[in-house]
Amino acid sequence: MTGAEALIQTLTDLGVEVVFGYPGGAVLPIYDALFKQSRIRHILVRHEQGAAHAAEGYARSTGKPGVVLVTSGPGATNAVTGITDALLDSIPIVVITGQVPTHLIGTDAFQECDTVGITRHCSKHNYLVKDPARLCETLHEAFYIATHGRPGPVVVDIPKDVQVAKTRLARPGMPQRRSYQPQTRGEIAAIEQAVALIAAARRPILYTGGGIINSGPQASRLLQEFQALVGAPVTSTLMGLGAFPASHPQFLGMLGMHGTYEANLAMHECDVMVCLGRASMTGSQAGWMPSPRTRARSTSTSTAPPSTRW
Repeated sequence: MTGAEALIQTLTDLGVEVVFGYPGGAVLPIYDALFKQSRIRHILVRHEQGAAHAAEGYARSTGKPGVVLVTSGPGATNAVTGITDALLDSIPIVVITGQVPTHLIGTDAFQECDTVGITRHCSKHNYLVKDPARLCETLHEAFYIATHGRPGPVVVDIPKDVQVAKTRLARPGMPQRRSYQPQTRGEIAAIEQAVALIAAARRPILYTGGGIINSGPQASRLLQEFQALVGAPVTSTLMGLGAFPASHPQFLGMLGMHGTYEANLAMHECDVMVCLGRASMTGSQAGWMPSPRTRARSTSTSTAPPSTRW
């Protein structure tokens, strides 16, 4: 079969039901193969950025990776905003982009751009498939990387001659990539150290984010159980709203410049901050934390019993 037909069959094998895309010259062979089957539904968007955002919404609501199909050049560059958003929000999407034929890459051909170079810094991983025999394997690997460890976007750039070349359908199963072995279980020693810090804290706070939402209802239930054990107040980023009941008496509201006064003040005055489902700390958020000297003094000189926390 052709590379385009193998691509559609591989997507079917991977359980893909919906593709969000906008056609163009460099992906017409894929659209021809897509038109000849009825198992995968195609959602036509009005702009490639909308395709990426729609795939994000699909991934958020279903728990499955979203799939995007766009053409080369302006099609790929229009999708960059959605790719970056998926990376920052840890949303699993696979973006399939068309590319000019391999012998024209680097010649400033019509609607050619360095898709791999452009998306290198805003995707979890990306590929340029030059060998039709590796197309199926690459797609399986792309879905594995997008959905394992911390989820994120993966870009697969496919030249037009690879789409029309003859190849054999491959079903490699679960890829085993030696260079990508994400650690998904915490170290016992680090967990014990965290437990000791929380137990000794006088003003702990739970700082929650969108990772709890992305992890599903079970993560929200575990957060509520953890809060009941610790007794600490809870604040949230914008992406984490809904993970903890807003009606709970220990919920302080959203954090940040558009958040509540009490949430920001509590973050500034805490002695132990427990970050759950939050990707990173920006400079402005790090400024809310007391200095190590202040934190050590507030912890060592406090004589209040645990019942008087906050």
